[in-house]
Amino acid sequence: MTVVARWNGEEIARSDDTVVVEGNHYFPPSDVARSALVPSEKTSFCPWKGTAQYHSINAGGAINSDAAWYYPEPKDVASEIKDRIAFWNGVEVTEE
Repeated sequence: MTVVARWNGEEIARSDDTVVVEGNHYFPPSDVARSALVPSEKTSFCPWKGTAQYHSINAGGAINSDAAWYYPEPKDVASEIKDRIAFWNGVEVTEE
């Protein structure tokens, strides 16, 4: 199964190697269009996964603030998602 992430008319990720945690597909960094990711200062904390860092998405001539996140140093129980990127805030993630 291939999973695709799109926002504002552009494909920003495509992979057949996502990891699903809490209903979110986490994409390998190599399967995400790095040109669409803009570093963000935002972080958030999950008690069991650790601290997430964010990227905004630049696609179709617009910016979707803090719409992608990843865990650079997840807790051991969430090690399978280390550095993988997930999306929210209007990013459409579909299975094809």
